[in-house]
Amino acid sequence: MSKLLLRTLQGDCGDRAPVWLMRQAGRYLPEYRALRSKAKDFIAFCLNPELATEVTLQPVRRFGVDGAILFADILLVPHALGQSVSFIEGEGPRLEPLGDAHALSHLSCSRMSESLAPVMQTLRAVRAAMPPQTTLIGFAGAPWTVATYMIEGQGGTDYERSRRMMWGAPELFKAIIDRLVDATILYLIAQIDAGAETIQLFDSWAGAVPASLFEAAVIDPTARIVSAIKRQHPEIPIIGFPRAAGSQLARYAVATGVDAVGVDHLTDIQSTSVALPKRVALQGNLDPVALLVGGVAMENEARRLLTTMRGRHFVFNLGHGVLQQTPVENVTTLVNLVKDAA
Repeated sequence: MSKLLLRTLQGDCGDRAPVWLMRQAGRYLPEYRALRSKAKDFIAFCLNPELATEVTLQPVRRFGVDGAILFADILLVPHALGQSVSFIEGEGPRLEPLGDAHALSHLSCSRMSESLAPVMQTLRAVRAAMPPQTTLIGFAGAPWTVATYMIEGQGGTDYERSRRMMWGAPELFKAIIDRLVDATILYLIAQIDAGAETIQLFDSWAGAVPASLFEAAVIDPTARIVSAIKRQHPEIPIIGFPRAAGSQLARYAVATGVDAVGVDHLTDIQSTSVALPKRVALQGNLDPVALLVGGVAMENEARRLLTTMRGRHFVFNLGHGVLQQTPVENVTTLVNLVKDAA
């Protein structure tokens, strides 16, 4: 059976836009919360193939979305490299801050295969269980975004420590990025070998990079990852999501070689569509708060996006992830609206 999402990412315009949602498996779903209570902590949850498989499939069963995105976390990579990573309920991730070359020397890609083997088990199990028309999406955090967590020790900062390292210790910063490029290539190729049919690179904090350093921190590492994957798996479409990159989006799309670009809800997708090469698919960009609110406002905005992007290879998604307080019925309404729009 034809896979609409995969076909769209490969350059075809189908009868309708495929739809999946970032963070479509998450705490807004009662079935997710029931499973989460069975794991001792979030990392254990992600690395339990039975639980992670079920969570990945939950939104596919409930909503009939066109893509099943692997349930995991971008911080599994620093965890696998050997950095201390934990998640504090209500506060988010905490890492042992990475601040010097000595600390970096203890982080090794040699641990990756064994540490992340459960993720590959999850991918194989999902691929075997999901409907034939659904595309399996693998993912990783892009090096800059993962590096900020590793350097800052947590999320939700102003990235001052990371930017101080970029300006004041550029060789150390480059060494961290290089280590993450190598790790991410290994991780994503393993995901593809385990059954992922497309890959998304989440650069959630791309908008925090100083403009003159955007090439070194965002574009070059992404281009190296894309190139390495394409050498082994030229058939696999790659989605880049440099959130809040704004005016840098067109340059990012051309220079990195991604097949599709995720557009956040603060960016005008129509002007982005004009600026990007026709070969590049677009993905986005409904405001997650519009989904949270629901009703006529959400439906009108979704229809506007679909009308705006008609004739372009386009994947309907949000501008960021589903919010925890989002009513499940709003997601049902949205997915049905997109699927019914021809």
